[in-house]
Amino acid sequence: MASGDGLLNHDLLPGEKGPQDACGVFGVWAPGEEVAKLSYFGLYALQHRGQESAGIATSDGSKILIYKDMGLVSQVFNETALNTLTGHIAVGHTRYSTTGSSSWQNAQPTLGRTSTGTVALGHNGNLTNTAELLDLVHERYPETDGELRRGNTTDTAVVTALLTGDTNHTLEQTALEVLPRLRGAYCLVFMDEHTLYAARDPQGVRPLVLGRLDRGWVVASETAALDIVGAAFVREVEPGELITIDEDGLRSQRFAESKPAGCVFEYVYLARPDTAIAGRGVHEARVEMGRRLAAEHPVEADLVIPTPESGTPAAIGYAQASGIPFGQGLVKNSYVGRTFIQPSQTIRQRGIKLKLNPLKEVIKGKRLIVVDDSIVRGNTQRALVSMLREAGAAEVHVRISSPPITWPCFYGIDFATKAELVASGLGVDEVRQSIGADSLGYLSEDGMIEATEQPRERLCTACFTGKYPIPLPESQHLGKNLLERPVASNGCEPGPDAEFESVLEVGMPLVIGDPGRQE
Repeated sequence: MASGDGLLNHDLLPGEKGPQDACGVFGVWAPGEEVAKLSYFGLYALQHRGQESAGIATSDGSKILIYKDMGLVSQVFNETALNTLTGHIAVGHTRYSTTGSSSWQNAQPTLGRTSTGTVALGHNGNLTNTAELLDLVHERYPETDGELRRGNTTDTAVVTALLTGDTNHTLEQTALEVLPRLRGAYCLVFMDEHTLYAARDPQGVRPLVLGRLDRGWVVASETAALDIVGAAFVREVEPGELITIDEDGLRSQRFAESKPAGCVFEYVYLARPDTAIAGRGVHEARVEMGRRLAAEHPVEADLVIPTPESGTPAAIGYAQASGIPFGQGLVKNSYVGRTFIQPSQTIRQRGIKLKLNPLKEVIKGKRLIVVDDSIVRGNTQRALVSMLREAGAAEVHVRISSPPITWPCFYGIDFATKAELVASGLGVDEVRQSIGADSLGYLSEDGMIEATEQPRERLCTACFTGKYPIPLPESQHLGKNLLERPVASNGCEPGPDAEFESVLEVGMPLVIGDPGRQE
């Protein structure tokens, strides 16, 4: 049974799902090293990116071993399990489901056959042409007995099947033929018995970095994972690049032209604060967002407090720029995190106090500025404002270090549906009234982008603007449960998932080749 993990993201209310992270991938090629243990600690550093399942595959040059299960990294692996995973190559994965349900069959790395052996693959992101790729699998490999046949319903399993190849092609050659066919967001780390590979989509939506060990190489979703295993940062894997690492060293090949559109929400919330993306430290970017938020939405108050932990850097920046003292007005219970134990009705009614409790002596009689990184449904902020007022706060002013989230993500973040996004149907003052705050201020899109120090044209801001840099397919070919939808008895195509359906309801034109929303 899962126990508390000490994590605290947006799931402050029982059953309240916030913006769920994508996944974390890790790969290592290092003869003479304990690659399974390196992968374990690398995944531990990436735990925030996925908390549903975890897995590690290793190779000793002749066979691939894999161990994976549902749960957190620390719950899935122990010393005994890691000691059985021998070899000099490893691929690790920690998952949050963005395509396919949360089940053991969908845990990664996935396994598949190749023309000369076996492939193990981990994927961070979300493909948008999975239906098209599945048709290609059925056309090329109608007799495949891979994970798709065994019940895997993820886009990752589809890619793994496509890497089967034929006897005239190596895995590397097959990958160079398959990768240009993929659409959407993907960072892939995969291996066969002899070689480690890493690939990143042409837009570079999700981060992927390369590191150097004394006796080998590491690839990981974030630089924080390099730090924990003692690997020196070398560079980011380039958008549209395939990296190959084997006994002959490292080589790089281009499979597509680079068209950068990195996810801005990585800076806002997803990535660890001690990570750097495109040369910009995430913590400093968030502090700067707070500074700009203070300039855009000043208010007279006595204390600036964060919603732990996600709002802390921006709250620090807000306090610095405004001159209003920073304080800890809320105490986090570090041992209440992801749990399978549902609270009783009495405890459920206390809601947010399961994870946060106010410091009444700090709050009472104060005019508070409460800083968080984003508002999704608004339920958490509503409960938080109510709790602070109960604790004696004189005023509660909410400040958000990003613009209103008004559009769903199809590139690896499992947001609420558009209908559930509170800002998609309400104006700022209506949201303020909904959460019960005295005032509400969002950081502007310009302020957010400037804080990242990245050119606007190199960022994906789709969840804030509706401008999708990678074209989206027709509705019936998109959605988290695409491969799990039953086909009607009359043979008709199944309908779209709710998130895409809601985009269509507001009349957003989506035409293949159109880089974004028509204004």
